Amino acid sequence: MIRTLGTGPVCARLLSQGSKSKACRAAHHCGSFDVAVVGGGIVGLASARELILRHPNISFALLEKEKELALHQTGHNSGVIHSGIYYTPGSLKAQLCVRGATLTYQYCQKKGVPFKRCGKLIVAVEREEIPRLKALYERGQKNNVRDLRLVDAKGIREKEPYCRGIMALDSPYTGIVDWRVVALTYGKDFQEAGGTVLTSFEASDITLAAESPAGSTEGLKYPIIIRSSKGQEVRCRFVLACGGLYSDRLSEMSGCSSEPRIIPFRGDYLVLKPEKNYLVRGNIYPVPNPRFPFLGVHFTPRMDGSVWLGPNAVLAFKREGYKLYDFNAQEFINALSYRGLQRLVLKNIVYGVGEMYRGVFTGAQVKILQKFIPELSPSDVLRGSSGVRAQALDAEGNLVDDFVFDGGKGELGSRVMHVRNAPSPAATSSLAIAEMVADELGKRFQL
Repeated sequence: MIRTLGTGPVCARLLSQGSKSKACRAAHHCGSFDVAVVGGGIVGLASARELILRHPNISFALLEKEKELALHQTGHNSGVIHSGIYYTPGSLKAQLCVRGATLTYQYCQKKGVPFKRCGKLIVAVEREEIPRLKALYERGQKNNVRDLRLVDAKGIREKEPYCRGIMALDSPYTGIVDWRVVALTYGKDFQEAGGTVLTSFEASDITLAAESPAGSTEGLKYPIIIRSSKGQEVRCRFVLACGGLYSDRLSEMSGCSSEPRIIPFRGDYLVLKPEKNYLVRGNIYPVPNPRFPFLGVHFTPRMDGSVWLGPNAVLAFKREGYKLYDFNAQEFINALSYRGLQRLVLKNIVYGVGEMYRGVFTGAQVKILQKFIPELSPSDVLRGSSGVRAQALDAEGNLVDDFVFDGGKGELGSRVMHVRNAPSPAATSSLAIAEMVADELGKRFQL
């Protein structure tokens, strides 16, 4: 477990040998840094790590609002290392995923992080799905995905004895890992390189300083003030914001654009009872339906030996609402009042109602899963974990499908770079995203 420098009652704590730590009490100045990274999820941690490794002579801090790192999207995902099949050839999403998968496997091997290259089958169960499956194969080929092949029903049974289908796309390069373990290892690298981690620091304001801190002889060398909800302050020259579910809020806070807007979608998983885990060896996915915005329910083995089934995709009533009844009135009203969400709902009303129904009634979700594994029954599953996806949405109701990086104008905006949209497969792509972020930050801020 990575130890972090908290900003609560006990706030001065040794991070690790050789790392920089500072005391930071309520209403106190927590330190001055060349670059502050806001957000301790996997993208923020990977980017902070890459930056400090490239620029060891300047100071970095990472600010995280929770008491621990990587608790939200990073700690609530399915754990898949994606190979890059689905994404539009030439898009950032495709390029970063393919490179990110390679870097992930190399990193995990080097650091001793456990992983399994268990593969994935994308299975067609209806003949009308075969043209779409073949198109996926061609897309994967264009994206330079490794070792892809199409297999028939016999080939499916050889890979997954209990799975039924008429054709499948076999991706042996797909794997699984505990992404939170990976993220915490990034954090350890960052600290060992001299970076400072401040937890329990919820950024509530980003502004320009009018004067230097009391007792400081540095003048306005660090012109940006990041204030926490508890009254602490960090000063810095530049900001990298990797806010995930709150990336649009951080953008507005620093005077940058409010769009694309983040809309939270909750995904609820079922889990196989342990005595039924033999039914699934690797990842089993459906052929995506282009009429619907998400991939559909699938079978995913986990590093702990369990098997997750799902998820569905429903509007979350709270940005970090992992339970059905988690509710934040202001966040929910803000989401519903957004024209983009209203248009998305109107375009997908039948799909949305079906997703909500399957979220409430386990048997309805199992019925879909039985198309792939007929032996599965409702008595074989239990309710499992949930995650919340930060889905970027434009004003026309279109899902923003690729990565978005931007900044603002003026003295403050020109010193801030935002990772506005880092959709799935952001975890797989994290090391590749970090390379691109470090390239861009170096050019923008002349580090």
